[in-house]
Amino acid sequence: MPNAIKAVLFDFGGVFTDSPFHAVRAFGEELGLAADTVTEIVFGSYQDDGDHPWHQLERGEIALEQARDDILALGEKRSQRIDIYDLFSRMAGNNAGAKARQVLVDRVRDLQRAGYRTGIVTNNVKEFGEGWRGLIPVEELFEFVVDSSHVGVRKPDTRIFDIALAQLQGMTAAEVVFLDDYQANVDAARKLGMQAINVGTDVEATIAELDRMLAQ
Repeated sequence: MPNAIKAVLFDFGGVFTDSPFHAVRAFGEELGLAADTVTEIVFGSYQDDGDHPWHQLERGEIALEQARDDILALGEKRSQRIDIYDLFSRMAGNNAGAKARQVLVDRVRDLQRAGYRTGIVTNNVKEFGEGWRGLIPVEELFEFVVDSSHVGVRKPDTRIFDIALAQLQGMTAAEVVFLDDYQANVDAARKLGMQAINVGTDVEATIAELDRMLAQ
């Protein structure tokens, strides 16, 4: 029998909003480029943590403007002009996804009332902090936020989950379930011993899977 779950941790983007990679695909189509090409230039590999400008940005090592310049240079090496500010303007539509996922916000409130501890573990950018926190009532819903740009570690580096576990004050990894929309991050949580769910576009299905885990 698995350990009873006592805490539920969530990624933010792609869980409480639409996945940013949807906007990347649309942006690539506008430029006549494959989504994989745009993703590689803008974000680098999301399978690991490395020295790509976006990874440095999400670890809080460089500012947004520096990341923009560095990514522009990466695109120019491939004869492409890819300005992340243009991409971000298209990602603004992802904010609408927060309204569509209100049912998940309501489920978090239910979890709190039932005595589960809740938190966020997110790869994010310091300059975006006010914006994403304004999409849902973060302070009301979660005990804590582990933001990569503040702690200097980003998923899928398992150390970011160690930071979250420290917030849970002695709770074991097996007593935690983590929800994320990217498989490498889900795998990293499982590697540490957490239970985990890969979140897709069907929010009701995600909630049903979470409820099955909590009932075990």
